[in-house]
Amino acid sequence: MTNDVTQRVLDHAGFRQALDHIDAGYDRFVEELITLTEIPAPPFKEERKAATYLEMMRQAGLEDVASDEIGNVCGLIRGTGNDGYLVVAAHLDTVFPEGTDVTVRREGTKLFAPGIGDDTRGLSANLTLMRAIKQSGIRPKKTILFVGDVGEEGKGDLRGIRHLFAEGKYRDRIDAFVSVDGPETARIVNQAVGSYRYRVTFDGPGGHSYGAFGTVNPAYAMAEVLTGLSKLHLPKEPKTTATPSVFGGGTSINATPENVWFELDLRSVSQTELDRIDGEFHAMLGKAVEAENARADTTAGEVTVEAKRIGHRPAGAVAANAPIITSSIDAVKAFGFEPRLMASSTDANIPISLGVPAVCIGSGAGPHTGGRVHSVEEWIDVEREGQLKSLHALLAVVLSITDLED
Repeated sequence: MTNDVTQRVLDHAGFRQALDHIDAGYDRFVEELITLTEIPAPPFKEERKAATYLEMMRQAGLEDVASDEIGNVCGLIRGTGNDGYLVVAAHLDTVFPEGTDVTVRREGTKLFAPGIGDDTRGLSANLTLMRAIKQSGIRPKKTILFVGDVGEEGKGDLRGIRHLFAEGKYRDRIDAFVSVDGPETARIVNQAVGSYRYRVTFDGPGGHSYGAFGTVNPAYAMAEVLTGLSKLHLPKEPKTTATPSVFGGGTSINATPENVWFELDLRSVSQTELDRIDGEFHAMLGKAVEAENARADTTAGEVTVEAKRIGHRPAGAVAANAPIITSSIDAVKAFGFEPRLMASSTDANIPISLGVPAVCIGSGAGPHTGGRVHSVEEWIDVEREGQLKSLHALLAVVLSITDLED
């Protein structure tokens, strides 16, 4: 049974007018999606896309449109009440390095380009929601703060949303959060997958591979740690992972390395499990270095190790019966989707970890309307009927959280 607030939104005459505006704006949605996709936004270099998005937000009729200190672009649709703000966000950055060809190729209703689904479709979807609300004249009770945020991907480490909640001018007013990110509107993320990320560097004296053989070798210490990681107890529930991912070091095939390194991604839905494996990992480091220094000659120097944390995404969850979740489920169901609750690592990690009700919902009609995310072959399908159904449901989610004036 649909909850009262969601039902009131669905029955509201202004909401039905807003849906008509979404339908009428379908071609513009696609045009803006292509325009934004073809503006490169590599990690830490989102400025060009941010500037374009800021102007689009102004044209959509938002108030107080501006960039903040870290590069997020923000704008308001003022509510009629004096309670907190709802943030509706999508991220500006992509995973692709500078120089990647981001030209959009179109084949029927399919669009191909790096970053077109993650998360440029979310940005374009939010523009459509902004205009639908403004053009229909509906009056949300909560003020809606739309945000195009920086630094969601990879080593960006959620820096845009961290700033919004830690230092942003609206930080004390935000009491609900929606991230529009992902391929499916039926996929409702209420669990935040936490992570610790490290660059682990082992140093040693080095030397000739033959003439100085027997000197301590940092590669052996690193190998010991990597073997230890493979033996960690990693529960399937709550799902917990440890992945060494990138490796480097050494100078020559005939030299004992002075330096070797690897990068490590630790993840879990449970902060308790994440902290447990983090502690075990750090214990491994000390034991591996101690063992190598005891095994071989340290006359020229000892092996040392440094684990530099290069990323931290906090874990957490919003209860399945929380109002923001039940409203989202009801709104999505109303448009024919079969919602399912999921765990993922998204901008919603930050508010969830702070106890702010938050959810992440995708902007596509289903699992077969996009693919090859984080590859240069990324694609989405913007077939009209399915895409409009997704946009309708997203608007219902947002307005069910804010509620509407009669």
